[in-house]
Amino acid sequence: MKGGQQRMPPKGVKSKKRTRQYYHIKRSAKKSGRSTKLAKRIAAATVNKTRKRKGEVKKKRRSR
Repeated sequence: MKGGQQRMPPKGVKSKKRTRQYYHIKRSAKKSGRSTKLAKRIAAATVNKTRKRKGEVKKKRRSR
């Protein structure tokens, strides 16, 4: 985070580990030639997928 600029990971990501994972994936996608917008989408999707697999996501309640 250069120049005091605060960047945010996807909504719901609170842990430092998932925040680091988000920035690492985003940087990697940018390095491989993806646009900034697409890199953010890829990183967010990957972090959310990992959170779901590890059980870190709240379950949705179904209303009747």
